[in-house]
Amino acid sequence: MALTWTCCALDALSARELYALLRLRSEVFVVEQRCIYLDPDGQDLMALHLLGRDASGDLLACARLIPTAAGPKIGRVLTAPAARGAGQGRVLMQRAIAECEQRWPGQAIALSAQAHLQAFYAGLGFAPTSAVYDEDGISHIDMRREPQQP
Repeated sequence: MALTWTCCALDALSARELYALLRLRSEVFVVEQRCIYLDPDGQDLMALHLLGRDASGDLLACARLIPTAAGPKIGRVLTAPAARGAGQGRVLMQRAIAECEQRWPGQAIALSAQAHLQAFYAGLGFAPTSAVYDEDGISHIDMRREPQQP
């Protein structure tokens, strides 16, 4: 299943696109993973939103790219339950990394990974930078991808 990708600021999203994004994040993080937290945390206002849609326009994958003083941080990474098992998570992360490298060249990329996905992110060039810690009842680990040499 090939997805069509867009990456834009929050202000460029239509009300329906924003609704679909917030609904998918709630479906996965709040309902499926049972994390009770305030999803609209203010970071969406400064983030770029990477969205993957299928041929019918349904949102099936997303991540947010947050500029920080230390370099970009990838967060809120997810694929919809209907899109899992087809490699879309890897495609999503490859797109997120490419967007970060294009928009913030030469900077390291950070993320907070669910600890059970550490090997997945390591396969994309991320290395741990913290011990495992609890975030909203799920074990996480901070990881960082150093800039790639040309």
